[in-house]
Amino acid sequence: MADDSVLGSPAVRRRLASLSQRSLNFDPAVLRHADPENGWIITDLCQTLPSEAPGMPVEGGSWDVARALMQGYEFADPSIVRAYYDPAAPLEGRNMLLRLRALGLFWLFVGVRVGEVYDRMRRTPSGDVRVWGWNYRTLDGHVEMGQMAWEVWKWLDSGAVEFRVHAVSRRAPIGNPIVRIGFHLLRERERGAFLQSTKRRMRAFTELALQDAGRGESLRSAAVELTARRSRPSDRAHDELTRRLS
Repeated sequence: MADDSVLGSPAVRRRLASLSQRSLNFDPAVLRHADPENGWIITDLCQTLPSEAPGMPVEGGSWDVARALMQGYEFADPSIVRAYYDPAAPLEGRNMLLRLRALGLFWLFVGVRVGEVYDRMRRTPSGDVRVWGWNYRTLDGHVEMGQMAWEVWKWLDSGAVEFRVHAVSRRAPIGNPIVRIGFHLLRERERGAFLQSTKRRMRAFTELALQDAGRGESLRSAAVELTARRSRPSDRAHDELTRRLS
């Protein structure tokens, strides 16, 4: 039986199942021309991870560990964003129900769908990079429109490894006036807290997973502590992360 930590309660499962009937709330083609002048917010974030020897990624190394961590969205801070999904479904095309929490007090369910999953080489002015990543896109009913991509990079010449986020988004029409006002007031604060927490968690979890002694216990302790807001030690999201990387 799938773990309740990612499938959720029966009520959550019903919400998750309903996402298959929803369409994207924007046309991905418009992202090619997205610009702050027409209301889009473009976010780029980079967190260095432990480096490796130059060359292609090493099995069990920093890049490989980060990729494993990213496959199940366990890097996300569950005190701000909690993801529910069917772990048996392929990552590409997977529907995910996100529970967004504001200030640790208010919450809202929204849906996203994974678009591309990719593993490719990129040639940049600074050198060649191996990139693995995936993106998700917002569905009808989400408070935003757009796409967020999560990637792990390895620079082949130097061995440097990085976790990167690239997001393009704008506000979606919100019918509920209370939700609309709350989202307007808290959007930037909660987004910033989530992204900064994500950076810290990716760095810490990758470092701990590269250590052999007491890895499982250390990972779970870090999962409890590395949240932007107070987290219950009994939260099963911490167990899921520990299982994936132990």
